[in-house]
Amino acid sequence: MLTDQQILRIPGPTPIPPSAERAMSQPMTGHRGKNTSELISRIRPGLKRVFGTQQEVMILTGSGTAGLEMAVVNTVAPGEEVLVIVTGAFGDRFAKICKAYGIETHIFEEEWGKAADPVEVQRYLQEHPEITVVFSTFCETSTGVLNPIKQLASAVKEVSDALIIVDGVSCVAGTETEMDAWGVDIVVTGSQKAFMLPPGLAFIAASKRAWKKIEANPQPRFYLDLKKHLDNIVKDTTPFTPAISILYGLERVLELFEEEGLEKVYTRHRLMMKMTRAAFKAWEIPLLANDEDASPTVTAVKPADFEAEEFRKVMKEEFALELAGGQQHLAKEIFRIGHMGYCSPADMLQAIAAMEIGLVKVGKKVEVGKGIQAAQQVYLNEGKVLA
Repeated sequence: MLTDQQILRIPGPTPIPPSAERAMSQPMTGHRGKNTSELISRIRPGLKRVFGTQQEVMILTGSGTAGLEMAVVNTVAPGEEVLVIVTGAFGDRFAKICKAYGIETHIFEEEWGKAADPVEVQRYLQEHPEITVVFSTFCETSTGVLNPIKQLASAVKEVSDALIIVDGVSCVAGTETEMDAWGVDIVVTGSQKAFMLPPGLAFIAASKRAWKKIEANPQPRFYLDLKKHLDNIVKDTTPFTPAISILYGLERVLELFEEEGLEKVYTRHRLMMKMTRAAFKAWEIPLLANDEDASPTVTAVKPADFEAEEFRKVMKEEFALELAGGQQHLAKEIFRIGHMGYCSPADMLQAIAAMEIGLVKVGKKVEVGKGIQAAQQVYLNEGKVLA
């Protein structure tokens, strides 16, 4: 094995396109200078297209979690009550952020591995009309579930004036996101997932309805003050020092999205998901989420007759192929495969072929070639859409 080789098939950070790496290697420039201002000016329209919004998308130097905290502290006034839809570890993180600020937090928890039911969420809101904000994950990274945000937003709006705030960290830029058309009030994402950049940037956009609440909110904030960020982004700058090198990479990534076409980007992610799921079905290995709830960016596998951690260890030691483990009560029970960002069907064929050998190594009885054949057949049936 090559000692410096690493094949990342985790749900973030994800591999970086070589052209984005080259863009990030440009000489440093002043963050208040003309070059950075022009760079931000070029970035702004592309971010709006990815978010599906006419509103400004603010750029925060920080992790995706910083963006989630920003969404909480700017929208929830002291004394208000919120609802957090928990379908996994990152929904739980939203709840922990709210509780850290002393916010009365209602929890609507779904079994991990299943998507939230809009009808049940709507029923909960009808029973608790005092709720002013609803938080949800889009892709629940810990379980490989894609929550039906369009339907959830519609269900909420039918019975409540509560804001709808979405953690899109592990799927925005990897699946259709139509913030304005769906009536979502805030969307948050990060740089290191489907945006195929290093960690270090969070992106956040707010609706006109959300801005009214943000501007009236007396909750103190400083670095995470969204109004500061809005006032600056419209002037092609940021209120605090940005991660300039990553901004150069972001410009290149947005160009790559335009070159490929966003619809084809999303189609490519769905195709990789289908190829991965087809392989595990052929091997008769259980998947955590069903086909209807499955995310196009990450697949969670729950083996019944071999150890998930042993399999991950074999894959890393023999093929330098890194898979993610489970979180919280699913730790050691599942493993997760990332297929997002700078990743193609060819990459997944490589990973699936290697995993087939790994399964044999851990004692799983599989017919060698069966999983890769199933993935190949999916590509033969559907891959032409990427041409």
